[in-house]
Amino acid sequence: MIVDITSWKHVFKLDPDKTLSDEHLERICTSGTHGIIVGGSTGVTYDNTVDLLARIRQFEVPCVLEVSHRDAIVPGFDLYLIPVVLNSKDPKWIVGQHAEVLKEYGAIMDWEEVLAEGYVILNPDSDAARLTNAETTVDVQDVEAYARIAEHLFHMPIFYIEYSGTFGDMELVRQMRRTLRNTQLFYGGGIDNQEKAQAAAAAADTIVVGNIVYDDLDAALQTLYVVGLERKQYV
Repeated sequence: MIVDITSWKHVFKLDPDKTLSDEHLERICTSGTHGIIVGGSTGVTYDNTVDLLARIRQFEVPCVLEVSHRDAIVPGFDLYLIPVVLNSKDPKWIVGQHAEVLKEYGAIMDWEEVLAEGYVILNPDSDAARLTNAETTVDVQDVEAYARIAEHLFHMPIFYIEYSGTFGDMELVRQMRRTLRNTQLFYGGGIDNQEKAQAAAAAADTIVVGNIVYDDLDAALQTLYVVGLERKQYV
């Protein structure tokens, strides 16, 4: 399946390490969302990733893997998103782990299926920030600099602002959208109702809805309306 991320306004993010019933997965995959991102900060393995992919593949929704661990690289996804945590204080999250993967898989990778994401993680209490040793005490100018590095220095197609579990500063997100010219701005974190989804959709190019899927599926599905999508089933 050919996937054009520039058309994405709304995606659901599913964690292989979390439990989701077949009924709820069907509702998500037939909801009308533009895509499914599979990924998580902890507990992601080859086995639980391949299991979730097989379940999603029953449906026609585009499905991409956000690679968080080399052991969880599973063939069969439409795209592979490679996070580069630009505000990490540990170089292994910027280039170290990527080099290790490429030593093993570089010669056989289909580079047309691989996209780099410039990540900035801004919630200090999140698993993602702790795992990557992210420098979260940054201001708008710092994040703007990261956005320009992602777009102009590294030519990354995606710049991802991640608040992971809490709703972030939408003015900061809006400023990054004004800064970027060609790079797609993803926002994720704390989108747990229609009002927050609307605010995030007004600030970013693409909103990523994650944790609320597991806490309140109906609320998660309501986020589709703010980007002009209609739920195809279970309305």
